[in-house]
Amino acid sequence: MKIGTPKEIFDGENRVAMTPDSALQLQKLGYECAIETGAGAAAGFSDEAYKAAGVEVVKTAASLWKTADIVAKVRQPNATELKRLTKGKTLISFFNPAGNEEGMEAAKAKGANVIAMEMVPRISRAQKMDALSSMANIAGYRAVIEAGNNFGRFFTGQVTAAGKVPPAKVLVVGAGVAGLAAIGTSTSLGAITYAFDVRPEVAEQVESMGAEFVYLDFEEEQQDGAATGGYASVQSEEFRNAQLAKFRELAPEMDIVITTALIPNREAPKLWLEDMVAAMKPGSVIVDLAAERGGNVEGTVADEKVVTDNGVTIVGYTDFPSRMAAQSSSLYATNIRHMMTDLTPEKDGQVNHDMEDDVIRGSTVTFDGEITFPPPPPKVQAIAAQPKKEVKELTPEEKRAQEVAEFKQQTKSQVTLLAVGGALMLLVGAIAPASFMQHFIVFVLAVFVGFQVIWGVSHSLHTPLMAVTNAISSIIILGALMQIGSGSFLVILLAALSVFMAGINIFGGFLVTRRMLAMFQKS
Repeated sequence: MKIGTPKEIFDGENRVAMTPDSALQLQKLGYECAIETGAGAAAGFSDEAYKAAGVEVVKTAASLWKTADIVAKVRQPNATELKRLTKGKTLISFFNPAGNEEGMEAAKAKGANVIAMEMVPRISRAQKMDALSSMANIAGYRAVIEAGNNFGRFFTGQVTAAGKVPPAKVLVVGAGVAGLAAIGTSTSLGAITYAFDVRPEVAEQVESMGAEFVYLDFEEEQQDGAATGGYASVQSEEFRNAQLAKFRELAPEMDIVITTALIPNREAPKLWLEDMVAAMKPGSVIVDLAAERGGNVEGTVADEKVVTDNGVTIVGYTDFPSRMAAQSSSLYATNIRHMMTDLTPEKDGQVNHDMEDDVIRGSTVTFDGEITFPPPPPKVQAIAAQPKKEVKELTPEEKRAQEVAEFKQQTKSQVTLLAVGGALMLLVGAIAPASFMQHFIVFVLAVFVGFQVIWGVSHSLHTPLMAVTNAISSIIILGALMQIGSGSFLVILLAALSVFMAGINIFGGFLVTRRMLAMFQKS
């Protein structure tokens, strides 16, 4: 079968759904590859590069749609492209099925199979095909770069001979894929970064990237966003009021605000209102990544850059991934290639459209002349919300009683062990010679002391110092080395085993120490 990629006809779209590298991988799956002339030019991929990768370059879009069994593209197909679908042909692209009923009806009438890349379910196995995340990652990165381009100062703080430069303060609203990419870029540039999200479980992710999570003074129990498959959920009016109050408090301090809040198939919620824009300092920048859906910011104009009366720049571009077309095309083409890998389990160049597969079923919006959108919930949960554990607060009397009970239990266990150990020592002493008992008692005491000292130590306290100490304590290897020259075969064998095991302890201790110390070294 042949996979074809036409040139994108959407205004300003520079991405392409097939790169020379992805074409080589698709050919390994048994497919022939074709591309329309000039389809990759805007992304930096020449026709010659495709030819060198074994891709057929077709002169017109009509010819490509006619000869290709599978068509891979980026943007939602228009009416002309939908007319070129035929029975049994497979289309893989962004399709917006929730807002494109006319397109689904056209594909159904043609008998074509349509896989919508934005419908890839958010389960672990499908991450490699998650084109929404791939593009959101680029959008978050580019948003910070665009903000820096319009911001008249450094991101990082500096102390120079000409004076002190304070670091920029950046607020990222929404810590999804785009938000986390923006946070990572902002912190790496040296800005003081704050982040907010309605899902409290992302606070650890935000803080692990060097940003500060903005918490609300809000007592009402809110829905865990993970329960909605990893997307943010609609919150209550009380929560929204607390959120807006917090943003009003932060607005005068922030130099750059990046908003990423979107709920699937809804208008973007207004989070940064006109009074907050007015409260910001002149020269501040707002980048609204939700501009395509109306924007999170009052005053955002889609595909335009607006400067307010108080000197705040609001960037409402909707084509951030397309502004980094080479990188976007590489990632999107890889998503397509992974989708084709799942569709071709035998690697024989034939599509096996398995509607029992969670990923394929979830992504398919029309199949065999039927509309299959919306898909059923995946058999594997996307992100299961953690069950809430009820922790009962103990009273002081209950705590004391619990401590006494634990102490009695520990004492009982230790006394029992000592009694059993003493009895065994007496039993061994009754039948063993005195010379053996002297060494045996030292051995038993060493084991007992080692157990008491080491066994109760928390794993988190196993520091490099302890690893070195462990290695040095293996000086007992000297005893085995002294015995290895003995004339007895049994003694030589035991001594050799002792040298081997003590050697592991020595070298392992120093190796662990080296690796642990490397964690604190700047590469």
